[in-house]
Amino acid sequence: MTRTVYLNGDYLPEAEAKVSIFDRGFLMADGVYEVTSVLDGKLIDFGGHCVRLARSLSELEMQNPHSDEEWLAIHRELVAANGIGDGMVYLQVTRGNPGDRDFAYPSDDVTPTVVLFTQSKPGLADNPAAKIGFKVISIPDIRWGRRDIKTVQLLYPSMGKMAAKKAGVDDSWFVEDGLVTEGTSNNAYIVKGNKIITRQLSSDILHGITRAAVLRFAVEAQMEVEERAFSITEAQAADEAFITSASAFVMPVVEIDGAAIGTGKPGHVVARLREIYLDEMRKAAV
Repeated sequence: MTRTVYLNGDYLPEAEAKVSIFDRGFLMADGVYEVTSVLDGKLIDFGGHCVRLARSLSELEMQNPHSDEEWLAIHRELVAANGIGDGMVYLQVTRGNPGDRDFAYPSDDVTPTVVLFTQSKPGLADNPAAKIGFKVISIPDIRWGRRDIKTVQLLYPSMGKMAAKKAGVDDSWFVEDGLVTEGTSNNAYIVKGNKIITRQLSSDILHGITRAAVLRFAVEAQMEVEERAFSITEAQAADEAFITSASAFVMPVVEIDGAAIGTGKPGHVVARLREIYLDEMRKAAV
């Protein structure tokens, strides 16, 4: 069965959805995106994604084409139309089609291009990797300086994923000035004792929606949170390590650049955080 997708107000079979070759998302990567997970047919942390979407659009001086209520209705319609139990909804807004290529922004009367589609991922919350843990390598962070804006400029993260694949591991962690920024599509953390350490928010990293929720739950569970940068050497000496993202939730990291973290197996702190996160998010899902 072909997927139903959303394009500029219409729900269409995926093969019929077409975007202009002059769209600035295609020509300039001039657009932003969000990915919202779906568990049991409901959207996870949807409000947080709306807030970040609005911020990304504002930072790029783009208009938000829909209210939060309208975005929710579109997401729900796509989840229902495609029978998504567990999976994801991808949303992308570009500056639109000005009719020709130009580096300068088009006038405000150019309508943004809005695209949404679903991906079915049965058993998303039961990923076997959570029992085994990820292995990562470190690579230089040479991305542009506004990583806090969730743009569609994903070439270097894609290259980071491929570097990990070629090395026979699961992901790459970016390192800048000797300190870890984040993973290719996730935020990075280490655990020492009862303390969770993760890089502070700035333009250096994406302001993860899952990150915010997990840190909130950690504090509520009487864990200490320290927001600061850490090195690969410090990470390798940690008791545990993990990543968070909208699709991986809370995922343990058991090896960094060939060095085992702690026992080399997922630890109890990360396991507990994952359990708390999934329980709380399911309760609040819409």
